[in-house]
Amino acid sequence: MTTLGIRSQAPGSVTVEITDSPVSCVAFHIEDPATSGALLPEDGEKLTAAAQTALEKRIPLVGTIASSGADIRSGISAVSGWGHAAKAFVECSGVVPMIFSARGAVVSGPALLCGIADFTIMLPNSYAFVSGPAMVEQFTGVPVDVHTLGGADIHRSETGAASFMAADAEESDATLAELLSLLPSHNFELPPRIPTSDSAHRRVPEAGAILPEATSGGYDMKAILSAVADDGYLLEVREFWAQNIITAFGSVGGWTVGFVANQPQVLAGTLNIAASQKAARFVRFCDAFNIPLVTFVDTPGFQPGKDLEWRGMIRHGAQLVFAYAEATVPRVNITVRKSYGGAYIVMDSKKMGNDVALAWPTAEIAVMGAKGAVGILHRNEDEEARLAHEEAYAERLLNPYIAAERGSVDRVIDPADTRSEVIRALDALSTKRENLPRRRHSNTPL
Repeated sequence: MTTLGIRSQAPGSVTVEITDSPVSCVAFHIEDPATSGALLPEDGEKLTAAAQTALEKRIPLVGTIASSGADIRSGISAVSGWGHAAKAFVECSGVVPMIFSARGAVVSGPALLCGIADFTIMLPNSYAFVSGPAMVEQFTGVPVDVHTLGGADIHRSETGAASFMAADAEESDATLAELLSLLPSHNFELPPRIPTSDSAHRRVPEAGAILPEATSGGYDMKAILSAVADDGYLLEVREFWAQNIITAFGSVGGWTVGFVANQPQVLAGTLNIAASQKAARFVRFCDAFNIPLVTFVDTPGFQPGKDLEWRGMIRHGAQLVFAYAEATVPRVNITVRKSYGGAYIVMDSKKMGNDVALAWPTAEIAVMGAKGAVGILHRNEDEEARLAHEEAYAERLLNPYIAAERGSVDRVIDPADTRSEVIRALDALSTKRENLPRRRHSNTPL
């Protein structure tokens, strides 16, 4: 391993170096047990230098963080230094991958790095928050400890701030290396091809066999993704947050891809606020770094509920609309079973601009399911008549061949051919390039 220190003689809790391990990248470390990693004005300058170097060299920015925030003895100078560094980090966003590891207390300003980073790895003993227990108790009157307030388990399952959980520093470094092996070094570079001996012609009959006979039955979508992916390999991102949707890296035919899939095993695969945010962030990352998107769909729609609507389901659902609609990377969509209403549109439908739309014979693409539609259209009829209407509705509208006739699906395929069909699509789309319209940026509904 070769390293080159940057501003190595300056005082403070931050060290910065250019390293070739696990790949060429700029690495910073915020940690000083004697000062709890408090940031001096010089630390802000070093963090800025780290971000600017990564940007100039077009190499990933990685870092480990254990910090109590700006040094209170340095006053406004330390806060200003942190502000300058934060701006430099944001300038790296979408240009070079940013992957940070929380390895202790990550408090106040430095905690926001967990949100700025593309991916954050947390250790079990780490915790992160912008307002600590003392301030929370003073403001709310409720005592709380650091791990209940912002522990790694909380960020893994409740907030989504932790992309990955690692048992120790060694596992964190291994996760970092695994992630970097799948990603390009910058946004003008294609992701690496992944060597594999897994045949592009391998059939996957086990993928279709996993579907239950009942259309309302649950199953594990990860089994389908594993069947399609090279060597069954998936690196799932934010695995324990918003588990009703899956976001994962893998490869298919050697092509690095980002998988997005509904998870019928959790909340029937419905979309809610957290799922929309999780998928939208992942889609945006893949699009920024030229990683093709492969989307598997099985969702009855958006999760209903007054609380969700009051918390902004419309606004957050629109984030996923924006992410897919603006994506210019190759996009392959496979409808496995249900794809109803607004969720059909949101999950990278043909009219949203996907490049190849495939469907299994079990796919149901419509405004809503037969039972719900008949309950509205024929609610005054008896049960026997409604059952007859349900059968007629399903036969007339709930099959993928109707969608294919109308151009919403390109092809209905045998589930066992899903892997080879995805590889064929990715091969054909390998030269895809889109020119974006000239504008400063879209006004994403954040």
